[in-house]
Amino acid sequence: MIPDRQFFRIGEVSEIVGVKPYVLRFWEAEFPAAAPDKSSSGQRVYRRPEVETLLLIKSLLYTERYSIEGARKRLKELKKQGLLREAREQAASPQARPAAAPQDAVASKEPVAVVLKGLVRDLQDQLERPIRELFQA
Repeated sequence: MIPDRQFFRIGEVSEIVGVKPYVLRFWEAEFPAAAPDKSSSGQRVYRRPEVETLLLIKSLLYTERYSIEGARKRLKELKKQGLLREAREQAASPQARPAAAPQDAVASKEPVAVVLKGLVRDLQDQLERPIRELFQA
């Protein structure tokens, strides 16, 4: 459950979402909607909607087994359909998240394996695209 506050630091968001901070930084690069603002001292400052988006991203990647590219496309579809806010709120609800503690996920190494598998799939997709498409993006 997300505490009833508006602003969060990366360590707090890491605990809420149940992933390590380096995963959040990676997702920030891959999913612009999850990118937080930075304070004057350079620290990441997450707002509640960004935390909800991160929970949705985690659900898409770990539960629904989307690749990074697939999750990106799904977020765009939800936004286009006007369902992004509803999907974020649903992902943030306590019943939507597994009861396992973040330490259990780290001990099993599953989240890292899922992230790596998604990266491999994304790289394979990129290699299959014609070279000119890579330079047009």
